[in-house]
Amino acid sequence: MIPIPQYPIYSAIISRLGARQVGYFLDEEKGWAVTERELEERRAAAVERDGLDIRALTLINPGNPTGQVLSREDLEIICKFCVKHNIVLLADEVYQRNIYNEKKEFVSAKKVAMETPGCENLQLISFHSTSKGLIGECGRRGGCMELHNIDPYVKSQLYKLASSGLCSGVPGQIMMSLMVRPPLPDEESYELFTKEEASILESLKRRAVSLVKGLNEIDGVTCNPSEGAMYAFPRVELSPAASEDAAANDQTPDTMYALSLLEETGICVVPASGFGQKEGRVGFRTTFLPPEDELNEAIVEFKRHHELFSEKYG
Repeated sequence: MIPIPQYPIYSAIISRLGARQVGYFLDEEKGWAVTERELEERRAAAVERDGLDIRALTLINPGNPTGQVLSREDLEIICKFCVKHNIVLLADEVYQRNIYNEKKEFVSAKKVAMETPGCENLQLISFHSTSKGLIGECGRRGGCMELHNIDPYVKSQLYKLASSGLCSGVPGQIMMSLMVRPPLPDEESYELFTKEEASILESLKRRAVSLVKGLNEIDGVTCNPSEGAMYAFPRVELSPAASEDAAANDQTPDTMYALSLLEETGICVVPASGFGQKEGRVGFRTTFLPPEDELNEAIVEFKRHHELFSEKYG
């Protein structure tokens, strides 16, 4: 089971392995929250109607592409659901350092499992990475996973599989070491490291707010706050004429919109249909990684393009 919208690597790997994907929809109206009803209904349909055996469930926290930070209540719902149905939980927590909403905090799935009665024996694999946080910023490649309550034989096979592949490059390994063991207060580089890290995080906070605010000021575009990760996932209202033109060109409406944005402004976004979304929704994923001055220019261009596009299609 994977969240919808989802990071496409999950559906791709599931397909490559010959498995079956069961999506559970995040609730956009509730800030991309998880509901017990949605999980149970999707599982029941897969098991009772399709005869599938649900083996694992993935959560992405903070969300990609949706940018939300899951609450403790969300995580308890997921952990209890997995224990109830003997499902292994795969916790994608690679953006855990990228939290921008001061009222939200990252809580690990393991912490919730250890503190929630009945979830002590949850089978959990947690993932973290330097490639997606403040240190790597999608440039340095390195990651790790922790296996909790996983059978020793399965552990040994995973270790064997990992050992048979190529390791991360030296820069990635250095960044991973820095991520899991940052400088201590009495060490020479501590002051500079904390200063640089705080500067990066504060800039990302400003950019996250600016982008979402700018998108929401466009008539016909709505976007939930980017509480974490690096993305915004706005919804775009298009006229029937635009949807009809997209269908005539064998494109999804959001693909046509994204191509139009690229051609008019040079801004590249990813159509939301590539991540999965509820039927009838149109949108895209974009990021706030560009420098602040460039991002502010892009926000103006987003609005200019949308007005031109809306004028064209009425």
